[in-house]
Amino acid sequence: MSVTIYHNPDCGTSRNALAMIRESGEDPVVIEYLKTPPSRETLQALIAAMGLTPRGLLREKGTPYAELGLSDPALGDEALLDAMMEHPILINRPIVVSDKGAALCRPSERVLALLAHPPASFVKEDGEVVTRAGASA
Repeated sequence: MSVTIYHNPDCGTSRNALAMIRESGEDPVVIEYLKTPPSRETLQALIAAMGLTPRGLLREKGTPYAELGLSDPALGDEALLDAMMEHPILINRPIVVSDKGAALCRPSERVLALLAHPPASFVKEDGEVVTRAGASA
C-alpha cells in the first residue's frame, strides 16, 4: 500500500495523522504542501477524490481568508482554486491519499480508515487516546 500525506509540520492535526500513519507500519510520501504546493490539476483531483468542493477544502483560521473576501458566496470554484494556488496556506490539511481513498483528515483519526493496518490505539500529542474504531477512549 502506498500512502501520501499533504502535511504541514506546524499543525498538530497533521503531525498526529502522520504519526498514526507511521505507527501503522507505513512509510508515507510526505509532501510539505506549503513548500511544494500541488499543481492546480492535482488539487482539483484531490478535491474530487475526497468528494469535496473547493469551498469545502478552504481553511479560514490563520490564513488570509477574510482579507481576500473568500466568504463571499458569489465566488465560484475557479476563484477559490485561484486563491488556494496563490496562497497554499488556504488549503486545509492534512490530506491523506492511500489505496483505500483520499480524505481531509480532520480530526486526525479519520486517517485510520485509509490504512491497511491501523494501530489498535494511538495517543495524540494532547494525550487523547484514539482507538481503531476512531472513537476516543
